[in-house]
Amino acid sequence: MNPISPLEQALHAARALVLADLVAGEVAERDVVSLVEEAVTQRRWWVEQWPEGAAFVAGLVAQDVQDALLERYGRWPLCPVCGSGEPHALDVEPELGPDPHWVCSEAGVQVAAVGSLGAATGGAAPGPASS
Repeated sequence: MNPISPLEQALHAARALVLADLVAGEVAERDVVSLVEEAVTQRRWWVEQWPEGAAFVAGLVAQDVQDALLERYGRWPLCPVCGSGEPHALDVEPELGPDPHWVCSEAGVQVAAVGSLGAATGGAAPGPASS
């Protein structure tokens, strides 16, 4: 049996991290999970072209899913830090770098690592909101 390549390991890890955040937000419905699969498929080509970018795949898949959710359902994940004002989504930072985190750009705080929203929000992160 062949060992899993570093590229496949990075893609599987990215899928697992983003799915964990979707589950924490209680939005891991079948059509949403298919958005994750689409993002992973698209990023597979990207990382095949630039293998050094494997460490960046989790953040990119998270951003891809966030963008796809915005187009179809609304903002995700909603910021659990700001209790007042207009609901807003968290951002992934760095946009292209290792160790991606969900960040509230309005409050200027790091909320959770990608894949750890559940722990940061007490087990359930806010789901999508219409925009």
